[in-house]
Amino acid sequence: MKRFSELMAGQTLLPIIQADTVDSGVMTAKAMAAAGLGSVEIVLRTPVSLEALSAIKQEIPELNVGAGTILNQEHLSSALSAGADFIITPAVSASLLQAVKECGLPAAPGVSTTGEILMAYEAGFKELKLFPAALSGGVKFLSAISSVFQAIKFCPTGGVNAQNRHEYLALNNVFAVGGTWVAQKQWIVQQNWQAITDACRDANSPILQQSA
Repeated sequence: MKRFSELMAGQTLLPIIQADTVDSGVMTAKAMAAAGLGSVEIVLRTPVSLEALSAIKQEIPELNVGAGTILNQEHLSSALSAGADFIITPAVSASLLQAVKECGLPAAPGVSTTGEILMAYEAGFKELKLFPAALSGGVKFLSAISSVFQAIKFCPTGGVNAQNRHEYLALNNVFAVGGTWVAQKQWIVQQNWQAITDACRDANSPILQQSA
């Protein structure tokens, strides 16, 4: 089984899609793929999110599409049936960690405290989502715990944006950042797909420059 960071393949931005319609979800994903991104996350927060996930996989089969906001076994089973390539949770519990571990897909469980980090680590996870990153202590928190949890890497999400993403990515225990700023609601309403492509390209530019 691939680790989540291996699935990202050096991509430092995990863009988040919140689909209000199936078509907007697909078009947003296409705009992100046009920026050279190979992995995106669709959060299961709307009635059409699972249908949108399946549609994205059908329209862009080469794109890794993860399911976010997984809170329980029912959510996990639905995400697997929809064709999710990886799993993201906003929080952890012993039962959820076990279910995610058993599903066999790359995953980044969500944590916000040192106790939750330890729980996830004990369950075998070494790549975690810090959420909500800004409210959980942000860069200072991640820097402070780096010497304690030396084997763990993070993808902070929540309050990460174009202005502060470099601060997170400069940390040795951060391999990527997640966020919705690259797919702003007004752009989707206006069908300004180029704005999403440009924002994603800018957000992932350090990695793209290194590979050029």
